[in-house]
Amino acid sequence: MIYYGEMRRCGYCGGQVRQIHRTFLERFSAQAVYQCRDCHQEQPVPRRFRYHFGPHSRCPQCGTYRLTRLGSRDRIDPMFAGPLNLFERLAGGRLYHCCYCRIQFYDRRPLLAEAGRGLPAEPNAVKTDA
Repeated sequence: MIYYGEMRRCGYCGGQVRQIHRTFLERFSAQAVYQCRDCHQEQPVPRRFRYHFGPHSRCPQCGTYRLTRLGSRDRIDPMFAGPLNLFERLAGGRLYHCCYCRIQFYDRRPLLAEAGRGLPAEPNAVKTDA
């Protein structure tokens, strides 16, 4: 999670970044926009609702892809509350757990780690006879 008071570094050159004003359209999709002081690259921070879109499951709080699937609900860690979580549960979503946020939530999309299963390791590999 990105906090506003935290010092951030540019993902391209490693320089310091500063928060800049968002455009009208960026206000709907970005929580904040940072610009590097050296290379002037802009880095938007997505809003949390955007974590529910895409091909793979993401934590609705921190956005990480490193999740584990649970067989049943754990009574110790809290359940993520919200209308999108209820919709995912009613749509047949599976129960996932984020080890960083320590929350449980429902999602109908597969894990990123499971996306590569069933595919050949190297689809364009060339066989050579020795």
